[in-house]
Amino acid sequence: MTITTLKPDTDAQLADAVRWALSAGESLEVLGSGSRRGLGRPVRTTHALDLSALSGIVAYEPEELVLTARAGTPMALILPLLAERAQHLAFEPPEGGTLGGVIACGLAGPRRISAGSARDHALGMAGVSGRGEAYKGGGKVVKNVTGYDLPKLMAGSFGTLTAFTELTVKVLPAPEDTATLLLFGLDDVAAVGVLDRALRSPYDVSGAAHLPDGLAARSTVSALARAGGAVTLVRLEGFGPSVAARVAALREELRADVVLDAPESRAVWREIRDVGCLGGVGDGGGSGAGPGPLPNPPPPSAGEGADLYARLTPSPAPAGEGWGGGQGGQGGDTPHLWKLSVPPASGPSVVAAIRRTLAVEAFYDWGGGLVWLTAPPDSVAAIRRAVGAQGHATLIRAPDEVRAVTAVFQPPPDPLMALTRRVKDSFDPKGVLNPGRLYAGV
Repeated sequence: MTITTLKPDTDAQLADAVRWALSAGESLEVLGSGSRRGLGRPVRTTHALDLSALSGIVAYEPEELVLTARAGTPMALILPLLAERAQHLAFEPPEGGTLGGVIACGLAGPRRISAGSARDHALGMAGVSGRGEAYKGGGKVVKNVTGYDLPKLMAGSFGTLTAFTELTVKVLPAPEDTATLLLFGLDDVAAVGVLDRALRSPYDVSGAAHLPDGLAARSTVSALARAGGAVTLVRLEGFGPSVAARVAALREELRADVVLDAPESRAVWREIRDVGCLGGVGDGGGSGAGPGPLPNPPPPSAGEGADLYARLTPSPAPAGEGWGGGQGGQGGDTPHLWKLSVPPASGPSVVAAIRRTLAVEAFYDWGGGLVWLTAPPDSVAAIRRAVGAQGHATLIRAPDEVRAVTAVFQPPPDPLMALTRRVKDSFDPKGVLNPGRLYAGV
């Protein structure tokens, strides 16, 4: 299928693009860098809306702990800028893609257990709804309580409600030092118990994960690779003297075997965030048949945006890559990657239930509440049955043809689905923006 990419340079052009699609009865796949394209169900459309030209830092106020940037601004630009002022995005998002993609997909890393989600750090936004209406929500200060908190609604909506033009996020001081306690040889149940103790302690733990036997050996950090079995990890961060004191106390309490220094600690938590031991959800995964350019696109229908192609640049839509890449080029027997959100104490029992019928590999983050799991194709029913009503199972990595016919996200109860449809109808009644990305027909 040939896809024409519309690439607006200004907010006005973006609004024109959406209004043209609305009048022409077309839908748009909303893209930034394309790095999250493989997350969710594939969007079947002949037009893509590339927001990568809407890029740049609008305002950065380190003293106010606030950054405002255009939605297409690469994370590779934002993160080093914050690091220069010893600040960071505390929810630990992936390093690739754009700010708009991170917020739209609600991506957060291991520090979510202490710092909160992407939604908790979104302060303000501007964008264009599926009605072609430009609007703003939230504010540009940390303490803002004016009106309905639209940025929280938009976070995790996967571009189905609004095409972002600008975002304001909260930034925080980066930890001066970090260290990670390692415990060797624990089974899943014992490990989750240790993580629970660590998280309930007064030592301000910011990472709690467990790599079962066989997975730790895949780490690039030598202490894990040479452990010869399962490794349980507990991270502590903050001012240097505080970290040293807390490490000493918690090491004695948990009887930890090894303490990783700051460089090794940062490396191993990057691996955990990026799911490195299960093949990763990092850069390079294609999302299936690559869309190509339409060299001589036909003019849009008469009406608003009739001069769209005169002012928007047709270009190839980028192949999917990055955190959550669809891996459309995978063979039919390649294991699929799942993300299970369950009560922390239930993580090991859920994995054990899945293992009764499937050959899987799994590890735990968020103290056991997040399970990353690879399973054979055709495992949807068994995984969702094991998770049951106590959590959510999301298919993260699978070929396009699988994601097109699978409930990628946990099917919500009927009342919640009805609410989801009403919200979609309020912002995008004609299904212009990323139709079907979250759920079929929505």
